[in-house]
Amino acid sequence: MSLISNSLTRVFKNVAVTAAACLALVATGATAADKVYRLKLAETWGPNFPVFGDATKNMAAMAEKMSNGRLQIRIDSANKHKAPLGVFDMVKSGQYDMGHSGSYYWKGKVPNTLYFTSMPFGMTPAEQYAWFYHGGGMELMEQVYSPHNLMSFPGGNTDIQMGGWFQKEINSVEDLQGLKMRIPGFAGEILAELGAKPTNIAPGELYTSLERRTIDALEWVGPSLDLRMGFHKIAPYYYTGWHEPGSELQFLVNKRTWNKLPEDLQEILRVAMRTAAYDMYTQATHESGKNWVSTVSYTHLTLPTIYSV
Repeated sequence: MSLISNSLTRVFKNVAVTAAACLALVATGATAADKVYRLKLAETWGPNFPVFGDATKNMAAMAEKMSNGRLQIRIDSANKHKAPLGVFDMVKSGQYDMGHSGSYYWKGKVPNTLYFTSMPFGMTPAEQYAWFYHGGGMELMEQVYSPHNLMSFPGGNTDIQMGGWFQKEINSVEDLQGLKMRIPGFAGEILAELGAKPTNIAPGELYTSLERRTIDALEWVGPSLDLRMGFHKIAPYYYTGWHEPGSELQFLVNKRTWNKLPEDLQEILRVAMRTAAYDMYTQATHESGKNWVSTVSYTHLTLPTIYSV
């Protein structure tokens, strides 16, 4: 074989090797771009729970559509994971990648989580969103949750909440003495100072607890959800609110899960959570307005002067 032939053979071999390498890189890139990420989300609410459950479903649907199917989120309701008030720990440990709950449920673990749901006589929903996205609220939330391997994002606002359903009328401070009431967050601390006995109960147990007089009163949300829960059938007094002027739920994300996502999927998830959260706020406001008229026909709407003492 001539020198020219040997040179041509070497050139062809090099070209073949280079082409094969390029094809392998392209295939690898295509595989990475097409990879499907499947996450699991645990929510505090039961299956098909109105408004709150709609937020998680809307978020998951948007994330999947915007990612062209690359980001898929399975939602497990409380009946599946059996720990409605254990979402914080399940997401922190990595048992679940995401969660949907209320930040003030974790005050016993991390007291500073209280501020990211609602505070008595605090911010309205619009003021909260302004604080979160333009006033440093997101940065403060990161400081609180980051040490626990968690990221927290606004998860939907209920708008101003009602003061609750009571078995008996409240006319004075004395009427609060020994009153067993489901009321979470800082509002529970305030009522405890007035002699009440606040407690937190999972959503799926509220009706039974009130019906069986395990508790004497409870606050849940407002007309948007309370009527569907049936509280008006077992408690005649429905009071206006003071304690939660704009209660923001939360999406929790395990930090290790987040860091494994490509940047484009991180941004898609971020946008899906933010959009679903605001949409829940408008939905809750609509449902409360629609249901408010219904409360008049079978409920005593009494302004509680006790809370101004």
